[in-house]
Amino acid sequence: MKPVPLYLFVLVAVSFLFAGPASAQKIRIKLDAFLDLPSAWEMTPEELEKAFDIKKGKRNVFFKWLTKDKSRAHFQRRPYSNLELNLTIFEGEKMIPLEEAIIDFKDGKFLGMTLSLMNRGDSGGLEDLPAEEFNRRFKTCGKEIGARLETRPFRREARPKQGMLTEGWIWISQAGMAVLEHNPEAPETIEYLRLRFARRDAKGAYAAAMQTRPEAAVKLSDLPENVTEDEEGNVFIENIPMVDQGRKGYCVVASAQRLFEYYGIPCDQHQLAQIAEADPNRGTSTVTITNELGKIDHLFKIRFEALVMGQMGRLFEVENNKFLSEQIDDEEFHKIIRKYVDEGIPLLWALQLGFFPEEPAISQQAVGGHMRMIIGYNKKTNRVIFSDSWGAGHEFKTMNPDHAFKASSGLFLLKPITR
Repeated sequence: MKPVPLYLFVLVAVSFLFAGPASAQKIRIKLDAFLDLPSAWEMTPEELEKAFDIKKGKRNVFFKWLTKDKSRAHFQRRPYSNLELNLTIFEGEKMIPLEEAIIDFKDGKFLGMTLSLMNRGDSGGLEDLPAEEFNRRFKTCGKEIGARLETRPFRREARPKQGMLTEGWIWISQAGMAVLEHNPEAPETIEYLRLRFARRDAKGAYAAAMQTRPEAAVKLSDLPENVTEDEEGNVFIENIPMVDQGRKGYCVVASAQRLFEYYGIPCDQHQLAQIAEADPNRGTSTVTITNELGKIDHLFKIRFEALVMGQMGRLFEVENNKFLSEQIDDEEFHKIIRKYVDEGIPLLWALQLGFFPEEPAISQQAVGGHMRMIIGYNKKTNRVIFSDSWGAGHEFKTMNPDHAFKASSGLFLLKPITR
């Protein structure tokens, strides 16, 4: 196998990282190696780690693995308060800065990548960005991708009423496939500019991103195939993608993004936050969650339903966003969980952190309203199995069934409508 040319990654002034200066340090990192198509498809997770190895026992601060199996990596422009990465693609006048990059591997090889060329949540001040700069990044990226894939693109127009919320251009060739997309109002009003590209045989959200009709890439009947059971009696859903909501992240849209990817729907946190008008400063009340997720479902041909709502264990079933009269008990609560887990459908779980222990333990500073995903249960002990959208190490966690019930303020459902 041809080794990845490490010179395509540029690291500047690595030696003084975290040496103690109060001001933020800025380091340039080129991600062009991933655009060296088609040879980049041979890149492995080990080669990525080697390219950013700091040596001398220091941990990698340039990117983080979002999964323990190293199938997804995440680069951010500002991963720490004292470190800013100058993420870029291309050189000279063509150079384009990046806000973040998500890199996926499958079967030990590079599968695909999502690049945020700009987004309102991270870039800030986009209202002051000249339309000329937006157009420069858009056209430059389009020309470069077309040259690498050796094909002409076809246009995808936004059709909001049919659920197609982005517009842009799509390239498909034997060397790979790509979509360069933005919100329809740009460049007058810029919300995001995003590039996705993947191997020609990629499935799931990558394949769906290249379509002109928005719909889940999986059917309800496919989902039980993701349910597994281990020797300890844990019944849980596998193959749920991981994201990291980040320091400014919002747990509701981060959880929704993971569900969307699981269903094969190409959408990220920035796009979901724009659609739902999500604001992390509003908190995570069940009313807020219902309002925000209720704005999303019909646009993506999925069904949203609030199953249970209340506060700290005083829970009521909900039908058509109205509380039913009788309060449910813990047995009914866990029956709902078992029903949907067995169908391969993760549940969005609203709860209060900090009142009850969980395994593994979370930071003492993690308190207040939160949303996570329930992905399973234990047949012997009834412990609830859940996952937080905080990256690697948060894929599989558990809580005592009684504590899980008492901490809860809501269970919510998002599922495909295609059977």
